[in-house]
Amino acid sequence: MKCISGTDNFLKFTDPRKFSCHCGLAPFPYQSGTSIRGKTRTHYLRDRSLKATLIKGAVSAVQHDPQLKKYYNRKIKDGKHKMTVINAVANKLVLRIFAVVKREEPFVKLAA
Repeated sequence: MKCISGTDNFLKFTDPRKFSCHCGLAPFPYQSGTSIRGKTRTHYLRDRSLKATLIKGAVSAVQHDPQLKKYYNRKIKDGKHKMTVINAVANKLVLRIFAVVKREEPFVKLAA
């Protein structure tokens, strides 16, 4: 429901990557010219309530969706930080949401 109102019934954003950026799920490198300092961070002008909703959905999806659980465990085993992986899972959820809306068909779960 929050995604529908945040996208104005998917009319405001047609590209899932732009929506991810709006939500604060897309990280940006901190750089000036050729020097890169610090970690990549999300933009400070993000929709915080929408990001919180997507993060909660990602945590739940990791627990209940075998495909996302396998992805999460693989990334954690690779040494990624827990919240970085949760952020990536939330971005995968955004991609799934936009795919369902674009195709106008229900989501079909594939084998994990």
